[in-house]
Amino acid sequence: MSTADKPRGGNDFIREMIRADLASGKYEGVATRFPPEPNGYLHIGHAKSICLNFGLAEEFGGRCHLRFDDTNPNTEDPEYVESIQRDIRWLGWDWGEHLYFASDYFERMAAVAVTLIEKGRAYVDSCTPEEIRELRGTVTEPGRPGPYRDRSVEENLDLFRRMRAGEFEDGTHVLRGKIDLAATNMLMRDPVLYRIRHAHHYRQGDAWCIYPMYDFAHCLEDAFEGVTHSLCTLEFDNNRELYEWVLDHGGFERPRPEQTEFARLNVNYTVASKRKLLQLVQNGSVAGWDDPRMPTLSGLRRRGYTPESIREFCNRVGVTRTFNIIDVALLEHSIRDDLNHKAPRVMGVLDPLEVVIESYPEEQVEALDADYWPRDIPKDGSRKVPFARRIFIERDDFMEDPIAGFHRLAPGREVRLRYAYLVTCVGVDKDENGGVIRVRCTHDPASRGGEAPDGRRVKGTLHWVAADHAVAAEVRLYDRLFETERPDAEDGDFRDHLNSSSLTVASQARLEPSLTGLEAGSHVQLERLGYFYADPDTTPERPVLNRTVTLRDTWAKVARQGESEVAKKAAERTAAREAYKAAQRAMAEGSEVPELEGEAKDVADAYVVRGLSEQDARLLAVDPDLASFFDAALAVHDAPRSIANWLTNELAGRLGDRALGDLPFGPTELGELVALVDDGTLGGTAGKEVLGVMVDDGGRPADIVEARGLRQISDTGALEPVVAEVLEQNAGQVAAYRGGKTALFGFFIGQVMRATGGKGDPQQVKALLKKALDG
Repeated sequence: MSTADKPRGGNDFIREMIRADLASGKYEGVATRFPPEPNGYLHIGHAKSICLNFGLAEEFGGRCHLRFDDTNPNTEDPEYVESIQRDIRWLGWDWGEHLYFASDYFERMAAVAVTLIEKGRAYVDSCTPEEIRELRGTVTEPGRPGPYRDRSVEENLDLFRRMRAGEFEDGTHVLRGKIDLAATNMLMRDPVLYRIRHAHHYRQGDAWCIYPMYDFAHCLEDAFEGVTHSLCTLEFDNNRELYEWVLDHGGFERPRPEQTEFARLNVNYTVASKRKLLQLVQNGSVAGWDDPRMPTLSGLRRRGYTPESIREFCNRVGVTRTFNIIDVALLEHSIRDDLNHKAPRVMGVLDPLEVVIESYPEEQVEALDADYWPRDIPKDGSRKVPFARRIFIERDDFMEDPIAGFHRLAPGREVRLRYAYLVTCVGVDKDENGGVIRVRCTHDPASRGGEAPDGRRVKGTLHWVAADHAVAAEVRLYDRLFETERPDAEDGDFRDHLNSSSLTVASQARLEPSLTGLEAGSHVQLERLGYFYADPDTTPERPVLNRTVTLRDTWAKVARQGESEVAKKAAERTAAREAYKAAQRAMAEGSEVPELEGEAKDVADAYVVRGLSEQDARLLAVDPDLASFFDAALAVHDAPRSIANWLTNELAGRLGDRALGDLPFGPTELGELVALVDDGTLGGTAGKEVLGVMVDDGGRPADIVEARGLRQISDTGALEPVVAEVLEQNAGQVAAYRGGKTALFGFFIGQVMRATGGKGDPQQVKALLKKALDG
């Protein structure tokens, strides 16, 4: 395995949880699962979950199951099952003997449903879907019982048996869990567990006409298989309560599976919904699921992405509970970094312009030495490239009237031909419309190899191919599929934001003859043009190359749009920062933070509902970056007042002129720090010390605490001897205290805290001192 192939250990919260679970004996081993629904092809977002689940199993010596959640017969297909298995194996993972299908558990799931009915925990509801939605209530209003909620156990068992037997039409009945119609979590208001669906299942045929809902089936599948750590993305956070309820009342004892959520992988300039990707396939916006513009793993594979690059990308993204959007440039960097060591350098011309070197003998052909690898790549290898009187260069490498900064070929200008000679343009031939069809040059015979014997400096170096020896090829130039960063967050249909320039075909491309017979699946770098991959459409006679990625980020359209956007966003950030400083000054002076308007007011109102004072809520909401940081920290540690206090009083005071985005840590780490203080692991003073380290150098709070030995001492057994020693050393003050000078109590607290290096739990110290002095 290469470095990118190997699973990486780390200190993310999931690995720390697993280590703790194993150390405590909660589980004897680790069993994870990757549970795709076979209703589409996997995309880049799934890669993170695949690498996480299979990687954890490998790292901790456990197993990872591949399980198909095939509980919806209307959308599932064997094609998707095969493609998913192919993609996982391509990424380098294997499930061995642990291949499972939810549909194989249908009988066992139905038995659990019967158990819930018999316990009075489930009932058959005959309301319409519209009636069920209306009776469920709203966020501010509890649900109301429907007319069928109190059916007897016997009637429910009979109806459920008849549902399964196929007596009823779709939609006439559902089985619902009987939980709590007033629950704050709307999912717990008698969720639907089974629905009737007369549809042919791709594996079970027509054996079933009732199908379990995901929230009911998923936890049961985990339990049946002995999964220990059921890892889901954050959108399933609210579902955890139902997950536990089903297992509790379905008769599953602990230890059993537990659900943990992490942030899904969101990449800009893409959509990560199989439903939306299917729309692109069905309406012809792309050529199929494996179109190289698609974010599917099959599309990335066909574009030329390697499994190593995607695994390295997932490693770099990491695992957090914070919602964020990853720049696709990081994915592109990962493939460039990987192909740099894998793709030999060759030459090709995409838009050929003929160049005749008039000083070069007409019949002469030279074989010039050309290396496959640059000097910084520790690989050997070279080839011979033919050079002749007539060559092709890129049309963009010539300009008859050059603009400022253009250092390539122009009339009267000398340039270097890579590996060959220095040539000077002496004339052009044009067509009847005035377009340049041919460039005429002379060469310096003494410059063979591309270096001037007299040491003169030439700025431009061009790639080229010999016209009569070149290989005709089709080169497909792929770019980002969407022209906006978040196409599904923009107004209108997400397809309105498709990039019309996402594919350009260079059908007249010419490649150097070393690429004759290039095999499909090969990677090359066309010098100055980018990394390319030989598409499966490649034939021995005609290579077909897909551009995987340019050598640099040349997203010119976005860059042009970006200048005004960047300036606008910078101005907005500056205004928000000034507003925040003004709000801080108002609070320091004892004045009220001014009332907010619009979206900022809505944010502040929401914070008040969560328990913040109006002043603190306004202080946070006035700066969108601060509010986002606050929200993300809450996802880690749900303590609004504590987070707000540390963010506005401690962190803001250490920022200076820096923006939050310039810090070497993020909201996840702040949330972890505040959690350590709130749970008593850290004292307030030690917490500030840790924060100072984070601001200066970054790092995870728990690591800093352990490295510096800052863990708070709360154990009375450890504190009692310290208290006794302090009182013994200050016998005179003890006598004075007991004689009525009770103000000395603070003195004793300070002495004990000093003796513990500031690590004593203040509350425990106070309690022990009071007992010793007054007892």
